[in-house]
Amino acid sequence: MAFPCEKAVWYYLPQIRADLAIELVKTGITQSQAAKKLGVTPAAISQYIHKKRGMQSLKSKSYRKEIEMAVKKICEEASQEELQSLVCNCCHLLQKEEGENTCGK
Repeated sequence: MAFPCEKAVWYYLPQIRADLAIELVKTGITQSQAAKKLGVTPAAISQYIHKKRGMQSLKSKSYRKEIEMAVKKICEEASQEELQSLVCNCCHLLQKEEGENTCGK
């Protein structure tokens, strides 16, 4: 039996983290700084950037815009609550694109 958010944890969250990591590093911050902002290790950021982790699907324009907005807010020192909300929005967009709703919302 699969739990409602299992797919989100295994597929969507790594995808979102990878997209955020790549875009954060493109802004000029270091991998170490990106890791601190996302609450992951620098090694994880490296794996995201080198596409060893989190690269499963093509993204829609609305998802890419949400990632861009999230990166901007993260660079402006978004609170933990804001970051959580941004990631949830991205997750819901990915779910919608697949035509399913894994979190029961």
